[in-house]
Amino acid sequence: MCAVVLVEGVTDRIALEAVAGRLGLDLGGIEIVPIGGAQAIRRASAAYDGREVAGLCDVGEERWFRRVLGEATYVCIEDLEDELIRALGAERVQEVIDAQGELDTFRNFQNQLFWRGRPVESQLRRWLQNGGRQHRYPPHLVEAMEPAEIPRPLVGVLAHA
Repeated sequence: MCAVVLVEGVTDRIALEAVAGRLGLDLGGIEIVPIGGAQAIRRASAAYDGREVAGLCDVGEERWFRRVLGEATYVCIEDLEDELIRALGAERVQEVIDAQGELDTFRNFQNQLFWRGRPVESQLRRWLQNGGRQHRYPPHLVEAMEPAEIPRPLVGVLAHA
């Protein structure tokens, strides 16, 4: 019987798979399950009764996860994108974006009236959350990290499982 990691969405699963790959972990004994939002945690965890279950969520959803999973809950300070940006730093995230050939797209986004003058970390976070980038970029960002830089909640939930 394998352990289960419940995550809010597909992006979280993609990121955890990338972390496992970066750390050389075998996920053969861990099933990572996107549940479609934190409110689904009780129903989702009930489906795995009798198995070791841990969860990864954003800080805004922590209360839902903790009610069901208690200490087996690992929390991103803001959200997944924030964790990845803080781990790498804004400059290195932009290097990854440049390596993917999308730095001009990001610069155009930064130049939009609403985003002008805002902190680059906020701009990056929003940009990474849109246009399918939320699914494409986590593996690239994780690959750019040294193993010791990988955010603690991501490493922690995999270690727990």
